[in-house]
Amino acid sequence: MEKIVFSPLPDSEAQVVGYLHEPITEMEIRREKYPCVILCPGGGYVMVSQREADPVALRFFAAGYQVFTLTYSVEDKAKDFRPLKELSETVVQIRERAEAYYTDPTRVAVCGFSAGGHLACSLGTMWDDPELLKVYDNHGGKNRPDAMILGYPVITADEFAHVGSIEHVSGCQPGMPGYEYFSLDRHVSGKTCPAFLWHTVPDDCVPVENSLKLMAALKKAGVSFEAHLFPEGGHGMSVCTKEVGSEDPHNAQWMDLCLKWLSKEFSYTL
Repeated sequence: MEKIVFSPLPDSEAQVVGYLHEPITEMEIRREKYPCVILCPGGGYVMVSQREADPVALRFFAAGYQVFTLTYSVEDKAKDFRPLKELSETVVQIRERAEAYYTDPTRVAVCGFSAGGHLACSLGTMWDDPELLKVYDNHGGKNRPDAMILGYPVITADEFAHVGSIEHVSGCQPGMPGYEYFSLDRHVSGKTCPAFLWHTVPDDCVPVENSLKLMAALKKAGVSFEAHLFPEGGHGMSVCTKEVGSEDPHNAQWMDLCLKWLSKEFSYTL
């Protein structure tokens, strides 16, 4: 395993940590490049959770993916599209450095949890949004992910919103146009990338309606998705193990289901 660290934007405190496989050339079937997953841990846009970083990254790495974790801007620095610009530029730089990172630039997924799910879904739905393009050059669409994986994501800016997350990322209060702009179900289109979602139905922090509304929007737009709703469990379960303080063997199945889905989407097996 090779570990790398880089900053996606020169004027940002954001940081990307990558765990990379090196090429394997001694087998009959050579493995010289790998698909990748970029992780956006949650934290309400006020912090970036450790529980949704390495524990998740190592699972994807073990399944044969190059994995990058983005520590994005939070609190007052989360507005003005800054986290979205940071994630966009992370995707662009990984594609531009594909040879150095042994990465397949046509198989780049973003994965986010809670507010990090909002960030990942923002890129999946808003990668060419006119408002984003006013402040960021998306390099002709190089920032568009090929798939998005969303765990108990913040999506809506309505009665089911996680108000704190939307306030921080929008810089606005509920009822203001800028606040409602970040309701991502409104941004889904035929250009949105395929999605994998999972959520617990009793989630009392980010209501399951966030995922349900995104699912409805994806279906209406004709975007492929797979979703799993678990009847028990709370918010922020990460990989649902003792390590992350949310051991639940049933809900932990989301990871295997996700890997099977992503393998199919990317036509990739280890």
